[in-house]
Amino acid sequence: MFELVPIQAVSPAAVEALLDAAFGTDRHGRTAYRLREGVQPIAAMSLAAVIGDELVGSIQCWPVSLRRDDDGAVPMILVGPIAVSPGHQDIGIGRALTRTAIARAEGVEGGDALMLIGDPDYYGRFFGFTAERTGGWRLPGPFEAYRLLALGASVPDAAGLVAPRVTADAA
Repeated sequence: MFELVPIQAVSPAAVEALLDAAFGTDRHGRTAYRLREGVQPIAAMSLAAVIGDELVGSIQCWPVSLRRDDDGAVPMILVGPIAVSPGHQDIGIGRALTRTAIARAEGVEGGDALMLIGDPDYYGRFFGFTAERTGGWRLPGPFEAYRLLALGASVPDAAGLVAPRVTADAA
């Protein structure tokens, strides 16, 4: 069985290799990576799944904000990337990582406004993410609007640009 540990407990090189295996080596060109530029992942919400000494999954969460067109910014948290090694899929690792990260969002700035870019059927069914309030959001690159999902009572239903949010407590 797997165990969840802080992502800092595993080698950054191992996390990068896992992300390459899950998403490809060209993943850095994706829009979600632009939302992570210049900020550090939120340590309390970023986890690794291990079996013994082997890294089999990871999740990282990032501080972002919706810079509203009508003035002001709403702090949010970008959930992901969520990666599971190809040889360990379909045993609940991704769900355990995501559920734990969501639970740890309580008390973190932006923790009641989570967002991700992902499969609406999967993230809606297992976690309650929807695209109901994201229709007016823009991202710094191409994306499919139906895959822009959010969860939480503080998710803004407003037009604006989602962008990285520099915080003192992200590291």
